[in-house]
Formats: sequence, C-alpha cells, structure tokens
Amino acid sequence: MERTESDTSECDYDEFVEQDPAGRYFRYDDVLGRGAFKTVYKAFDEEEGIEVAWSKVKTEDEAELQRLFSEVNLLKSLKHENIIKLFSWWVVEDDDDNGDCKSKKNKKKKKKTVNMITELFTSGSLKQYRKKHTHVEIKAIKKWARQILKGLSYLHCHDPPIVHRDLKCDNVFINGFNGEVKIGDLGFALVMQQPTTEFRVIGTPEFIAPEMYDEEYNELVDIYSFGLCLLEMVTCEYPYKECRNSAHIYKKVINGVMPASLNKVKDPQVKQFIEKCLVPASMRLSAMELLKDPFLAADDSRVPKSFPMEMDSRSVKESSTSSSSSILECQRSTKSNELTLRAKRNSDSSNTIALTLSVADPRGRRGKKTIEFDFYLDSDTAISIAGEMVDQELGLSTEDVSAVAELIDKLVMKLVPKWKPTSSVAYCSCTTTRSDATKCGCGANSGDSSKNSTISSMEIWKSFSTSSICSLQSESSPMDKHRYDHLKAELDLIDAQYQQRFVELVKMKEEAIRSAKKKLVGVV
Repeated sequence: MERTESDTSECDYDEFVEQDPAGRYFRYDDVLGRGAFKTVYKAFDEEEGIEVAWSKVKTEDEAELQRLFSEVNLLKSLKHENIIKLFSWWVVEDDDDNGDCKSKKNKKKKKKTVNMITELFTSGSLKQYRKKHTHVEIKAIKKWARQILKGLSYLHCHDPPIVHRDLKCDNVFINGFNGEVKIGDLGFALVMQQPTTEFRVIGTPEFIAPEMYDEEYNELVDIYSFGLCLLEMVTCEYPYKECRNSAHIYKKVINGVMPASLNKVKDPQVKQFIEKCLVPASMRLSAMELLKDPFLAADDSRVPKSFPMEMDSRSVKESSTSSSSSILECQRSTKSNELTLRAKRNSDSSNTIALTLSVADPRGRRGKKTIEFDFYLDSDTAISIAGEMVDQELGLSTEDVSAVAELIDKLVMKLVPKWKPTSSVAYCSCTTTRSDATKCGCGANSGDSSKNSTISSMEIWKSFSTSSICSLQSESSPMDKHRYDHLKAELDLIDAQYQQRFVELVKMKEEAIRSAKKKLVGVV
C-alpha cells in the first residue's frame, strides 16, 4: 500500500519493524509467544483494519520445511469457525553470511524463514489461559469442549478424513473476551489417502493414542487426544505427569493404564465422559456422536439458576412474554447449514403461527439468510411448508428441508399442545384460482394430483407411526420407560428418513416436469 506524506504525519509508522512483500501486513516488535524455532508477533492488517498474528519459523531442514508447507497448504483449504484461519504466507531465504554460494549442497542448507499470517488470539493457548484462570466452572469447560469437537468433526468429515495427530491444549487457542476456541498448529495433520499415506508415530507422548504405536490408526486418535485435553482442562494438570520419561508413558498407555490425574476428577459425569474418549478405538465414538452426548447437551436446554446474569437477552425476552404472545426458538445443525427457527403465536385463539427461519453457513462462505412465513393450523403441514422453501434461494439441501420440517412440528406442538402434526390434513384446503394455486403450492394446476397423493400418503404414514407408538404405550402400561423411549426414537428416525425421501421425490418430479415442458416448448 502506497503512503502519502499526510498519512505519515497522522500516524507514526516507526513502531512497525517489517512488512510483507505485498505491503498489506505490518509487524510490530511485540512478541506474543516464542518456541525453539518459532516466534509469534503481533501485526496489523491494513486492508481489513484488524490485528493479526505473524509467525516466523526458521529452519534449514528440508523435512521440516516440507512439513510447514503441508501445514500452510492445508490451512488455506480449511474454512470453519473452530479452525484457525490462515490469511497469508511466504518464504524468505536468509542472507548467507559468507556472501557466496560455494556449492549446491551449501545452498540447500541455507536457512529459510516461513512467515504465516493467522488470526490473533488475545489470550494465547488454552493451556496458558487455563493456568492463568485456575477457577473455571464446568459449564465453561463444556463450551470449550463443544467447540473443539465441532472443529474435529469438520476435519474428520472430509473425504478423505483429515487427522490432526497432535491435539493438545497447547495447540488449541482462545479469545478470552468471548470464549471463542479454535484448533491450530496442523503441522502434523494427515490426510487419510491410501495407499500412499504413511502411518507414523507422531505427536506429544502424553496425548498419543495406544493404536498409534501400532502405526495402524484413523481419525479416532484425535478423540483419544481430545479426552486427555478435557482432562487437562478440568484438572489443570498435564496427563501422565507422574511418569519419568516418554518410555514410562508408552508402557502405561499400551497397557491401558489411565493417567493418575483422572482420579482427581470428582464429578462422575465428567469422569465418565472423559473415559468414553479413552476407550479402545473399536469402542470409541466419533466427534459428531460425542457432540450429541447428554453431558455436552445438558447446559443447552436450561440456564442455571446460579448464573442469572449470563442468560442471553433473547432468552430473557422469551421467558418474560405473556401467555397471550408466546415465542419459542429451536436450532439444528446439518452438514451444510446452521438452522434457527423462531415461532410466535399472538394469542391462544389465533389460528396462525408466525415462523422465522434463519439459515447460516457454518463455514462462513455466505451471509445469513432469513425468511418469514405464516403457518396455518387448519391447513398447513410441516413438510409442505418446508418443501416450499426449496424455491426460496436459501441454499437448502434435502437434509435441511427434513430438519426444518421437524423443527416446525416441534415448535408448533409446544405452542399448540392440542395440535397433531400427524392428522390427515389435505396439502392445501384453500379454494383458489389457478394463479393463486401456484403461489400457495396447493397443487390446483394440472399434473399436481400425484403431489397431493404423495402428501396424503405421507400424512397417513405419519399418522401410522404416531398411532403405533401410542398403542404400544397404551397396551403396555407397565412398559419400562427406557424401552418406550427407545422404540419411539426408532420410529422418529424412520419418520425422518421417510420425510427426507419424500422431499427428494418431490424435487425429482418437479425437475422432470420442468424438463418435459422445455422439450414441449422446443417442439412447438
């Protein structure tokens, strides 16, 4: 960026000691962190007007250089709210002190500095932050754990999966002002591409999963490391601190001996969750499955009475509204979107519920989109309303549509307890003209009779699934609650799968009709 004389008169640029080749990033002399080969400085991004982190790694080892290249190339491709962002990078070859290049061999050994510009984390690593703040409630630790698992789930859901291989609190970074946590330092990350993938023992001994020593492993090694990260977060103690050296740690790990610090965890729920992560690989849950664990979900459903000031202002507003104007909100994450649905009923006598759907991309590739619509209790169904959203340019997948339908059912049932989503309501009971029918999607135009019949069959199925579970409950009054819940969950899953297939069929049918119309126009 070119500077004028007036610019320099207003700001003193002497505090900057270095700039990148493009002239966008300017480095301060303030050191944020220092290691054996790596130094992290505070820097400034003139284009965005934000502070960033400028890392400088000096090396003359070709293998180390290749590892750094792998890290920056991987970071460039990753876009997730819980993975550290890489903005820019470049390599500088340090000047030769002798001023000559005697041979190719000497030239190869010349030191190089890899420069990386990443997000700035004001509070450093999670390990540093936890040491600074020794008294932290389990609620906060759960929030950190959820964010780490979301980042791992993103890495592991790639095709092929990406394995971090060196997950520990030193490599997880936090912004203390908002509790935002992100995974960094992917220098040892592995893309599971076979047969070229080289499975080696890599990482920090205290956090290495036992199967890694056999050099046959998958992404679940990160879950083992995550469990030990969580243990460190809870106890403020490095796992296997009691061991004298790496060989001692290895012996304990391969024999299934847990770190001594695990016995310091007094909360049985916390201990049980950590142990879930440390079981043998064949029994270990994935990051996505752990995110659904009741241990992590517990705090989402209610706000503890002991922390009234931490209640979200939106939640306060909702809970304080009178019965004449009830507002509820639900959230759901799918593979492609974060869905938030809000439902409002102005009065108990109202036949309409105002719904607001927000769709956000968790990877930040596009902005949040919001749509408002009314749900008529006497004529609409959740799947019909959700199906109409496919044409609203919201970027919804079939999985999203199915999730939205489920959220609508859930909120409407809470607002109107007597309302039954499974009742055999016609797709659209309104009497309309041909033009109106197109807007409301009632299928009055020709060729939509199959759509009506498909909807009807779906309603029959939903009615069947609900009546089945109700009959199970009524016929077996002494039935164990756990067994009943298990059966209900199975039917709910079948119902959700049916809804998803239905949406796919409707879309296929509409595409076929459009294709046929194009052919017809071409013939005419």
